[in-house]
Amino acid sequence: MALVPLFIAWRGRTPRSAAGLAFVAGVVYYGTLCAWIWYFGAIAIVPFAAAVASYWAAAGALVAWLARRRIASPWLTAAVWVCADAVVARWPFGGFSWGEIGYAFHDLAPARAVAGVGSVSLLTFLAVALNALLADLLGQRRALGAYVRCHAGIAVVALVVVTATVTRSEPHVVGPLHVALIQGNDKDRELTPAEIDARYLPASHFALARQIADPVDLIVFPESSMDADPRTDSYVRSNLTSVARAHHAWVLANASVDAPPDGHKLSNLDVLFDPTGRVQGTYSKRHLVPFGESVPFRDALQHVVSELQRVPRDFQPGRTPGLFDLAGVRIGTLICFESAFGYQVRPLVRDGAQVIVVSTNNRSYRRSANSAQHVAIGQIRAAETGRPVVQAAISGITAVIDADGVVHDRTHLFDRTVVQTTVEATSGETPYVRYGEWVTQASIVAVAIAVASALAIARARRKTSLDSGPELEPAPIDSKITGTEVATMADERESTAPP
Repeated sequence: MALVPLFIAWRGRTPRSAAGLAFVAGVVYYGTLCAWIWYFGAIAIVPFAAAVASYWAAAGALVAWLARRRIASPWLTAAVWVCADAVVARWPFGGFSWGEIGYAFHDLAPARAVAGVGSVSLLTFLAVALNALLADLLGQRRALGAYVRCHAGIAVVALVVVTATVTRSEPHVVGPLHVALIQGNDKDRELTPAEIDARYLPASHFALARQIADPVDLIVFPESSMDADPRTDSYVRSNLTSVARAHHAWVLANASVDAPPDGHKLSNLDVLFDPTGRVQGTYSKRHLVPFGESVPFRDALQHVVSELQRVPRDFQPGRTPGLFDLAGVRIGTLICFESAFGYQVRPLVRDGAQVIVVSTNNRSYRRSANSAQHVAIGQIRAAETGRPVVQAAISGITAVIDADGVVHDRTHLFDRTVVQTTVEATSGETPYVRYGEWVTQASIVAVAIAVASALAIARARRKTSLDSGPELEPAPIDSKITGTEVATMADERESTAPP
């Protein structure tokens, strides 16, 4: 019910005032949720919080503008909010979907069932609508209509949740996939030059790989665990080949490598080895982290913001999805930030992915909430698609999530460990996979109709005003008129009066 105070506060406000209140609330929300951006300094988190809070401000301004034209409803407020979330998740620079309200319910089974129907957007819609209904009730305590509308709305929300839970069909299990996820970085700090020279990260992961017990079908080395191109570096490739052959398993490894054709940029690359040690495919990360893997307006900003020197080279986005066949099981691969975008995960499942594999490096965020939030996002992705999600993190949190969104295996941060388990690959389509972003699309239509109606009402009022002609206003009384002037005006009236 965290949004209730905001909705009460902006009641009856002008669009500008409502936007200001929503902006402050958005800064507080994102400043708290994404406090881990502080690791990159105030120069990072201040403009970030201001940028994403501006979408809350836009939502507040639009709701207030419509309300002043007598077009208001808790359901319309929810639709406006979903539209704002849809924009911030896509624009600019690829968007930011991390803070959608619906993620807050990742640990509730009924909420995950709702996500399977309409994605995280449906969760957000229902949550915002419920907050708006309660705000109406508290703001109009003596109004019977508000009381009835609030309780009827709560009943509708409850009915949607119950229906989604009862009617949820279990995904079809197509077979087991034995996985081993390696978490090999236990250094809660930057590596020393000596550790880098000794190739600590790949060596640590290769040592853990020797602890894997058979049987295993897929071994995942997480994002940034290899310090050189697994296809060409002799040390890295020979060790990965040995691991694949020793366990007769597929091996997925990740590294940052020079991007073709000229090598001026980098690729965040997953490389898949088959059980014989041969490279069978690659996947280059498509959705890059703005200001982390690519720097917009680099030429203009790098002379002003010294922290951008930490990203000396931009990454080049990949062009093809990461889909691989592993002897009867089809996996879809994502790298780190990509799993936060449901509209990008859904096509992998539509194209046949039966397991989602996320390779990530959250080490830069140390022991903050970032890694736990990433797992929570994975729970919603699993529930939306009806697919298990296995997330291999270089320093944690590594997790295995089933197709219902339940976490079964979860590591601690900065523990050197191996998670070895079996996941059930699944097929079939949830309503969300089948129908896509229908909640967002319906919200856009509803908001468009509301705006069009408000504009039509405004035009009709102007036309009525023009047709009726200008209103005659009484002459103003001038307090400075003297008594002599009053007498003179009275004499003039008498002389002109009809007999």
